[in-house]
Amino acid sequence: MLSKTAEYALRTIAYLAASPENLASADELSEHTKVPRRYLHKVLQELARHQIVSSRPGPGGGYGLAIPSDKLTILEVVNAVDPLQRIKSCPLGLRSHTKLCPLHQKLDEAYAATEAAFAGVTIDEILKSTGSIIPLCES
Repeated sequence: MLSKTAEYALRTIAYLAASPENLASADELSEHTKVPRRYLHKVLQELARHQIVSSRPGPGGGYGLAIPSDKLTILEVVNAVDPLQRIKSCPLGLRSHTKLCPLHQKLDEAYAATEAAFAGVTIDEILKSTGSIIPLCES
């Protein structure tokens, strides 16, 4: 259901949120999150563009969260890199379908439920729910 990009973004955010006082280099992030370095760069650019992460160049620099993990939701992270797509009109372009058919209506309801579920969970809640294991990351 989630794209690879959204999964990679969530891994990256989970890792950064586990040590919010430290900055992480792209190499460190790639190693611990198992996100390919070149793909990680794309993900970090989008997260920075949406002001979810910040970066500091140079020695001792790296990436960190720009939003506290107790304020940052799964939905915000996902929507920053690959927004969930709701069904607003007939995907087939059928003119007679002035509203969604029963199939597309049910699919859109499922997307809405996913959106609501993601909006209701902060990154902090995820980190606190698993004990010593960092979610989505190599410990």
